[in-house]
Amino acid sequence: MIRRIFMGLAVLVVLAAAGVAIWGPGFVERRLNPVTMPEAGWPVSPEAEALHRRLVIGDWHSDALLWDRDLLDRAGRGHVDVPRLALGNVAVQVFTTVTKSPRGQNYSRNSAEAPDNITPLFIGQLRPFSAWFSLKERALVQAAALRRAAERAPEALMLIRSAEDLQVLLEARQNGAHTVGALLGTEGGHPLEGNIANLQVLYGAGFRLVGLTHFFDNELGGSLHGEGGAESGLSDFGREVVAEMMAKRMIVDLAHASPQLVRDVLAIPGTRPILSHTGIHGQCASPRNLPDELVQAIARKGGVIGIGFWADVNCGRTPADIAASIQAAIALVGEDAVSLGSDYDGSVDAPFDVAHLAALTQALMDAGLSDEQIAKVMGGNMMRYLAQVL
Repeated sequence: MIRRIFMGLAVLVVLAAAGVAIWGPGFVERRLNPVTMPEAGWPVSPEAEALHRRLVIGDWHSDALLWDRDLLDRAGRGHVDVPRLALGNVAVQVFTTVTKSPRGQNYSRNSAEAPDNITPLFIGQLRPFSAWFSLKERALVQAAALRRAAERAPEALMLIRSAEDLQVLLEARQNGAHTVGALLGTEGGHPLEGNIANLQVLYGAGFRLVGLTHFFDNELGGSLHGEGGAESGLSDFGREVVAEMMAKRMIVDLAHASPQLVRDVLAIPGTRPILSHTGIHGQCASPRNLPDELVQAIARKGGVIGIGFWADVNCGRTPADIAASIQAAIALVGEDAVSLGSDYDGSVDAPFDVAHLAALTQALMDAGLSDEQIAKVMGGNMMRYLAQVL
């Protein structure tokens, strides 16, 4: 039996190595994370570029850690790395860890028991063996990669674990530093593996944000795209996790949450969740976008809404389409509750990578937003929320 197990593992390693040689994770990433920017780029006026350079910019969602690139090197694929964040003048980027994705993933109905897309990706990337079959270890491996990058280049990348860290970062940037702040989150609470003690493990590894669900129902509750449907809410374990997160000053993210789970979290006294990456249903009637009344309810509890950059949530592929979603969000919840939630590197398209983020500043100017409104949306609202909640 032992010999058969080792033979099976050897076959997996050979297949993984063959996959790297033949198709490679880089090929997969290029296919899944395209940039649809015209070859000549989007036009940005000197006025928009000057405003963009003055902004304090933050983004709630990037899955760049999934792709096993060295974030300190500028890549020729995907959307985000530290050099491109610096070029885009981003002050704070949330990096989320993806640990499980059901085969045939869609916006309507996914089974938690479906074959997983992340397992072959981790094997093909030759990630540590401990992460091949453990969701918790997958999250920790990605967290360790971010931490090592910050340790190797502290002048370029700083981990944000508290409001005090955020203040240090922003003061340094005011004094001329170009350091990017990195906040660590997990896409879905399934890396907890149903054990509340694992929340402290993740917290100790630097996690400060937890999206409760992703594309399938998990131990915490119902997904917007799960089998339980709209009425699958927060489980008893989910309530325990939310309470412990509040005690630890961690951020509750309701992206991918079912409508009932959203209502259940909002009903808990003291919760102040965010919606990290989304569009506005009244502007783009995608099944990925929550009903408008739930988005308003999140904002009423003091949360912020991160507008995504990909076509499915904006019903379009240009900076102007993202700006239209931001306008719709401001009309729905007010200018103090809207922020950026790109979903960069999340197996989505984007009209520009983060180095060319000034294209969005131009689009917001073209849409008639004031400089003050643009400053709030591009990062001011996010920084205020982090300073109050972390």
